[in-house]
Amino acid sequence: MADIDWRNHTTITEFILLGFGKLSDLQILLFVLFLVICIATVATNTLMVVLVATDRHLHTPMYFLLGNLSCLETCYASAILPRMLASLLTRDRTISLSACFTQYFFFAFLGATECHLLAAMSYDRYLAICKPLHYSTLMSTKLCLQLAAGSWVNGCLATTIFVLFLSQLIFCGPNKIDHFYCDPIPMLELSCSDTHLVLLLDFIIACVVTLLPFLLTLTSYASLITTILRIPSATGRQRAFSTCSSHLIVVTVFYGTIMIVYLLPKHESLRGLNKVFALCYTVLTPLINPLIYSLRNREVKEALRKAICKCGFRKTMQRLRDDNLN
Repeated sequence: MADIDWRNHTTITEFILLGFGKLSDLQILLFVLFLVICIATVATNTLMVVLVATDRHLHTPMYFLLGNLSCLETCYASAILPRMLASLLTRDRTISLSACFTQYFFFAFLGATECHLLAAMSYDRYLAICKPLHYSTLMSTKLCLQLAAGSWVNGCLATTIFVLFLSQLIFCGPNKIDHFYCDPIPMLELSCSDTHLVLLLDFIIACVVTLLPFLLTLTSYASLITTILRIPSATGRQRAFSTCSSHLIVVTVFYGTIMIVYLLPKHESLRGLNKVFALCYTVLTPLINPLIYSLRNREVKEALRKAICKCGFRKTMQRLRDDNLN
C-alpha cells in the first residue's frame, strides 16, 4: 500500500535537520564550543598520526593500528561537525537528499571501520599478553597490514551496500529529522516506501559490522583479563594491565554510548537524551581517544617529549644561524 500512496505526493528533495533548534538562545555558544572541539580533535589526532609515523619506537603493530584509528577519528569528526557548525552559524538547517546520504555514508563507513579497528587492536593486545613468546611471529607486519586494510574495506563495502538500498527509498514528506546529523532511523520513519527490506538489511549489516567485532573484542579481553589475573606478582599484573588499559577505556566509551543510543526506547521524551549520548560517540569520542592514549601511555608521552625537544632545538639552531648571518 505504501508503494502506491507515494505516487499521489510530491517527492521531497531536501531534509531539515532540527538539531538543537530548541536551544535557539544558545546557538552562538554551541557554535564556539563545537568549533573548539573540532579544532582540538583534528589537531590532537593529526599529532598522533605524525608521532606514529615519525618516531621509530612507535613503529609497532599496536601503534600502527593506533595511527589508523587517529586518522579515522579526524575524518569522523569532519563528517559531522562542519555541517553542524554551518547550521549553528547560519541557522540554515536544510540539507539536500544527496548531501544527507553522503554524510551518512561517511559517518557509517568510519563508524563500521572503527569497530573493526578496535577489534584488531584488542586482538593485538591479546597476543602481546597471552602469547608473548610468539607475538612477533603471530602479529607479523603482513597480518597487521591485512587487519588495517580489512577494517577499512569491510566498513566501506558494508556501508556502500546499505546506502545504495537506502537511496532507492521515496521521501514525500514530512521532511524534518529531529537530529543533528542524517541518522537512518528517523530517515526511514519519513519514507513513504516499503522499508521492511531496508530495515532487515540494516539489522544484518549491524550484526556483521558492529556485533561481530564487539564479540571478538569482548572475547579477546575476557581471555586477556583471565591471563592477567593468573600472574602471581602484583607488579606483573599492574604492568600487564597498563599496556591495555587505554584501549579498554576507548572500547568502553565507544560501545557504551552506542548501546545507550540504539537501545534507548524511542520515546518523544527521550529524544533530547538520545542526542546527548549521540554527541558522545560522534563528537567527544574522536576528541578524547588521542588524549587517553597520550596521557596514559608512556611511549607516546616520550615520543611527544622528544618531538617538542627536537622542534625547540631546530628553532634555536635557526635563530643562531640568523644571528650569525646578521
